Amino acid sequence: MTARELDAAGITDPTLRAAYRRCRQLNSAHGKTYFLATRLLPADRRPSVHALYGFARWADDIVDSLDPGVDDARRAVELALLQERFDKALRGGPSDEPVVVAVADTARRLEIEHAHFRDFLSAMRSDLTVTDYPTYADLRGYMHGSAAVIGLQMLPVLGTVVPREEAAPYAAALGVAFQLTNFLRDVGEDLDRGRVYLPADLLAGHGVDRARLRWSRDTGRPDRRITAALREFEALTRGVYREAEPGIDLLDPVARPCIRTAYVLYGAILDAVARDGYAVLHRRAVVPRRDRAAVAADGLARVVAARLRHRGRTCRGDGPRTGRTSRSVSEEVA
Repeated sequence: MTARELDAAGITDPTLRAAYRRCRQLNSAHGKTYFLATRLLPADRRPSVHALYGFARWADDIVDSLDPGVDDARRAVELALLQERFDKALRGGPSDEPVVVAVADTARRLEIEHAHFRDFLSAMRSDLTVTDYPTYADLRGYMHGSAAVIGLQMLPVLGTVVPREEAAPYAAALGVAFQLTNFLRDVGEDLDRGRVYLPADLLAGHGVDRARLRWSRDTGRPDRRITAALREFEALTRGVYREAEPGIDLLDPVARPCIRTAYVLYGAILDAVARDGYAVLHRRAVVPRRDRAAVAADGLARVVAARLRHRGRTCRGDGPRTGRTSRSVSEEVA
């Protein structure tokens, strides 16, 4: 994390600065789409986003990325220890874990509801015992903790032009849309971990079950029934994007380009899946770099316009302007 971002956020304590830098490293290394969108936020808001991402990433790694030889009982212990460390840090206690230090500081400063973090960790624990979901309603119950609360955590960082509770349902829906997108892209990888996030009743409607998914994954052979089920899941996901989109205009104008960019980039993953023939059981669909660059460029243009409008409103009549050009504003994003 650049010193400018930390200075802009008023983070001066050396231990805190190091903690936020660690979170930024995690975001940069693992959340490439998310990280790219975050660069479009004002500098003072980025450290908090990195802290929230770092915490979510750490918990997710406990569930999915530890040595395969580590059993679920050990993973449950690690999640419980993370919860204990986080609760202690929220109370002002010391912690030797940089991610916990940073996210607890963000939660205190922005007054993020602690229940959002508890719900998230509860969802992570369920991944150790729940391997599939009978219906979409069951999946939505899981995603409240795994995805919707991530959107709710972000609202105090982004800011809104309406009361926060009015924007909350849209923020929650966007978190769900992003996770549904990941579920579709990662069907094969999740299956290898023993999990199927596509609702069983949706699959059954096309004559598909876990065994058929496993067969396709193992043999590399496509199946028109699987393709039809994946296409329906894609349509369901696009419906959640439409549900979430009106909420972007409820955000602070200077934050909208970031979320709009994330909205477009994640939606492009759905396009890539469809373009690749729904072959997600055999390979990961990838958004071409040139497409990501084009979306980022559009986002940058929106950032420049939003910040110049914001600065223009703060000037009186024909009085002196800030002297900042669109070039200097764009340089802030770097």
